[in-house]
Amino acid sequence: MPEGPSIIILREKIETLHLKGKVVRHAEGYAKIDMDRLIGQKVTDFKSWGKHFLICFEDFTVRIHFLLFGSYLFDERKKTNPRLSLLFDEHELNFYVCSVVILDEPLTDIYDFSGDVMSDKWDGKAALKKLKAQPEMLACDALLDQDIFAGSGNIIKNEVLFRIKVHPLSQIGEIPDKTLREMIKETRNYSFDFLEWKKENTLKKHWLAHTKKICPRCNIPFHKEYLGNTKRRSYFCESCQERF
Repeated sequence: MPEGPSIIILREKIETLHLKGKVVRHAEGYAKIDMDRLIGQKVTDFKSWGKHFLICFEDFTVRIHFLLFGSYLFDERKKTNPRLSLLFDEHELNFYVCSVVILDEPLTDIYDFSGDVMSDKWDGKAALKKLKAQPEMLACDALLDQDIFAGSGNIIKNEVLFRIKVHPLSQIGEIPDKTLREMIKETRNYSFDFLEWKKENTLKKHWLAHTKKICPRCNIPFHKEYLGNTKRRSYFCESCQERF
């Protein structure tokens, strides 16, 4: 599943095509939306929120979520049919194996951009308040909660918990405030590191915990378990990651 930094990269790539202000000449695909509604409409902006990619028009927005196996292509197509294809005068956007929904409400009524870990409007104090309101939540679930850390995914979860030496089964209410603040800070820091490494195509080379077998600090085997309500893969060290 693409995490927030990957959606930023998509947004930046599309921005290089200069499609903002351009008109959709044709729309097709097997997404269950009214394709005719898009034809003839002018794109007003491209935005992102967490793992959501947003194509904005005057009176509505197309939201794309790439789920586990979504992908996209510009100006070319795969052999499989796209979920959504948008044709402009000079370019074509194709989205595959993703969720496509039309949003009629204003984005500010739907999204809290201060909760997006990569947004200029990110509010760490608000994140701390949200965390402390759920003292029984596990750390491994908190870092995947899109209401608290929009854009954070499983890679970010594993790497941040390893960075701050916190066991994934730690309860938020038992973690010291200083460590919670460190969790918040490093989630944002790692997200931007992720973005840089992804652009360099070196992301996996920088993983210290995710998918790894040996702890680089303790030189002992990592544990791999499917933990929390989310049941996502967690890689962690029982020696250096403290369980609160």
